[in-house]
Amino acid sequence: MNYSLSPIILLLSITLFTAGCNPQSENSSLQNAPTLEDKIAQMIMVGFKGFEVSDTSHVIRDIEEHNVGGIILFDYDMTTRTPDRNIESPEQVQKLADELQAVAKTPLFMAIDQEGGRVARLKTDRGFIPHVSADYIGKTDDPDTTRHYAENMAEQLQSLGFNVNFAPVVDLNTNPENPVIGRLDRSFGADPNLVVKHAEIYLQEFSKHNILGVLKHFPGHGSAWNDSHVGMADVTDTWDETELEPYRMLTDTGMPFAVMTAHVLNQNLDPDLPATLSSKVQNEMLRDDTGFNGILFSDDMQMEAIRSFYGLETSVKHAINAGVDVLVFANNSVYQPDIVPDIIDIVVKLINDGEIDQKTIDESYERIMRTKNELSLN
Repeated sequence: MNYSLSPIILLLSITLFTAGCNPQSENSSLQNAPTLEDKIAQMIMVGFKGFEVSDTSHVIRDIEEHNVGGIILFDYDMTTRTPDRNIESPEQVQKLADELQAVAKTPLFMAIDQEGGRVARLKTDRGFIPHVSADYIGKTDDPDTTRHYAENMAEQLQSLGFNVNFAPVVDLNTNPENPVIGRLDRSFGADPNLVVKHAEIYLQEFSKHNILGVLKHFPGHGSAWNDSHVGMADVTDTWDETELEPYRMLTDTGMPFAVMTAHVLNQNLDPDLPATLSSKVQNEMLRDDTGFNGILFSDDMQMEAIRSFYGLETSVKHAINAGVDVLVFANNSVYQPDIVPDIIDIVVKLINDGEIDQKTIDESYERIMRTKNELSLN
């Protein structure tokens, strides 16, 4: 997303958005200005267990008391290894999304991983529409076919109440034996021009239906030999600068989209930190070099590549300082019901200790509110 709003216009749009979400008298607008804790909470996306909204659910507390910014739904619970999670049928998902939004003071990012193929939370055996993998799209290489599946996906996502989709994948299929990209058919192909051609169609259809598409995984996960869900994925010897091309080319189109980070270590880019936690990778390469100025989502901060190597406070500090706007805690590889209040407390402490500049929080909050406004979440 490329934006050139002046600070005055940006402030006005945020004020109008907040007023639209919370009808108040003019005299009460200043009293309802967001606190630091509110801004931090908008930077958190969380997962939970349950098919229905429950007054005893921690996610209701997170929305009502903490004003959390986003929710992500899954079809499978990794901690119990059962399909008892959030997604049962189209009618149930729509009701769940509507009820969660109804509780929120500030409209939620309602997110899902619906790539198609083997990574699809909305499965046909539960009544959702057919879908195909990125590999199928790339090998077919027919724009009309791509648009057919992209349009159908976008229409269903919108009808169900989603406004963020963690797709399309723009990782290049440089290693077909990659256990989480190539072997799962998640890449359009190895040619960046092919990837961009089809990813742009998905972004166009998402945009028509007020869905924020999220390109992943920056700066490229396609060459890895191991899985960052279960350990550190080191791409130092396999990554190539060509993997940046989809981000550069799609930024140049002016299409609206967000980006998700990769939990990969590339010591040629940053000798010490994986991409999600690296200012050199995210602030310098993605924002400064590529010119991207949209929302940057982390990949799941509870994945083994981050959680076991860095711990919660250290990883949160580095991620925010690296330019991550929304910290994703899927609550699926591990389940931490108090992760939202815990993260808010951690970030407040880091600000008070001088480890994070509050200006960084303000900038992320402005991006989030601007994007929610553009998605007509009011």
